[in-house]
Amino acid sequence: MTDTPILYEVSDHIATITLNRPDRLNAWTGPMGSELRAAMAKADADPDVRVIILTGAGRGFCAGADMGYLATVTETGETGGGRGPEPYDPASRGDFHHPMAYFPSVKTPIIAAVNGPAAGMGFVISLYADLRFAADSAAFVTAFARRGLIAEHGISWTLPRLVGQSRAMDLLLSSRKVGAEEALRIGLVDRVFPTNELMAETRAYARMLADEVSPRSLGVIKRQLWESAFQDLGEALELADREMALSLKSDDFKEGVAHFVEKRAPRFTGA
Repeated sequence: MTDTPILYEVSDHIATITLNRPDRLNAWTGPMGSELRAAMAKADADPDVRVIILTGAGRGFCAGADMGYLATVTETGETGGGRGPEPYDPASRGDFHHPMAYFPSVKTPIIAAVNGPAAGMGFVISLYADLRFAADSAAFVTAFARRGLIAEHGISWTLPRLVGQSRAMDLLLSSRKVGAEEALRIGLVDRVFPTNELMAETRAYARMLADEVSPRSLGVIKRQLWESAFQDLGEALELADREMALSLKSDDFKEGVAHFVEKRAPRFTGA
């Protein structure tokens, strides 16, 4: 068993965060959750990082909560929940202050590269990513109902927003396995690639974002989209007007116009 549940690497303006318990299909533990949060914060604070890729080591993305942990909960009745960590970003919406719902508060776009089974907690964290790219060997399972549990960690909110109410009901009630092609068809994932091409294709997309798009725009648009779920049209328009006024004063807007007029590659700074 590895002593390093999370691997972290940065290259080409991309931070790759890897769940690293391959012998257990990256089954979720408390230390893994804490280290993942720390890695996300590290990437988000690094001005060189413009995109985050989250994936799993070996054959799986994340097979859900570690069964040893669940056995302990069964025996003791103690979940270890406690107060939990402080909000990832105290200035973000209160909805994103829950320990498992902080991905929307990460300013940097997050792409989940789902390289194998994503079950239970693995399913949950993939839904909090901003985009999901899957290997053709990936499989998605909610699992909760078959463990005597309920729709945990906000999945009753995130899943219907992607696949619709009745499909979410089906996946949560039955806990049936969904393959990559069905996941693409119902809107659960955004792209499917051959397993041996997943990381290369995901990195190519991330490089496109990092090289060609304003990092300032990436962060603002991400926040607009996550917050839109709690807004009416008027509120969305009001936020857009405020952000547009700020964008027009930014260095990235000036560079966006300049590189287009001069027909050259952009040199965005995020300012």
